[in-house]
Amino acid sequence: MKNRLKKNIAIHVFLIICALTTIVPFLWMILTSIKTYAESIRIPLVIFPEIPQWENYASVWNKFPIMRLYINTFGVMIISIISQILVCSLAAYAFARLEFPGKNFLFMISLSMMMIPYQIFLVPHYDIMVSWKLNNTLTALWLPKIFNIFALFMLRQFFSSLPRDLDEAAQLDGCSRFRIYWNILLPLLKSPIVALCILTGLGTWKDLMWPLIINVDMEKMVLSAGLANLTGQNITNYPELMAGGALAAMPMIILFFFFQKQFVEGIAMSGTKA
Repeated sequence: MKNRLKKNIAIHVFLIICALTTIVPFLWMILTSIKTYAESIRIPLVIFPEIPQWENYASVWNKFPIMRLYINTFGVMIISIISQILVCSLAAYAFARLEFPGKNFLFMISLSMMMIPYQIFLVPHYDIMVSWKLNNTLTALWLPKIFNIFALFMLRQFFSSLPRDLDEAAQLDGCSRFRIYWNILLPLLKSPIVALCILTGLGTWKDLMWPLIINVDMEKMVLSAGLANLTGQNITNYPELMAGGALAAMPMIILFFFFQKQFVEGIAMSGTKA
């Protein structure tokens, strides 16, 4: 009994340390966002500000068109989620339920793309957007995100786990392949689809490199790229930078608290389905 109690205490201490490791950087960002510039760069470190400087948030709000950046980011995120789920679920259904020549070979080739760094695709994506005259537009922000290999693999695993009796029964009732996919199988994948929506939304929300490369107009930027302008060439106002980071992170934190059950459930199941 004592050994079990010691084991439980050790596990909980370890989990508390892991939780603090995750939470402390966020708390430091919040505390820094209400410091003066002098307090933010002082050595030894100043943990709590002497007088909270809430005007740092007002300063960031006035310096940038925050509402426009929010609207752009939400728009790009929603379009990316919808288009990626539709395209990847159709491809996953084909790989999981249909038979055609070279299916396994094509799937292995698709999976091999996961080993290629994302940065390799930046130049081809940029050339394509420029050739289509889509640079410096919101379309260029979501168009390269309509397909994701991880989403294809994850949804294919779930489609493969569903009983094929569902397809056979639907075909006997006269359902087409598309109706089987859309009306019968896709509604059964609620948890993985919600998990993918969260992952895709988070990836789109925090993406910085591609928006900085493809767009230069502030009105066509997303939050991550717009707030990157808070970093100065010679000096950086860290309290304002942290205030901008807090404003940018808050919607995603709220979203995770609303959908954390589906997120954890979908990720856990994706590793166990064959």
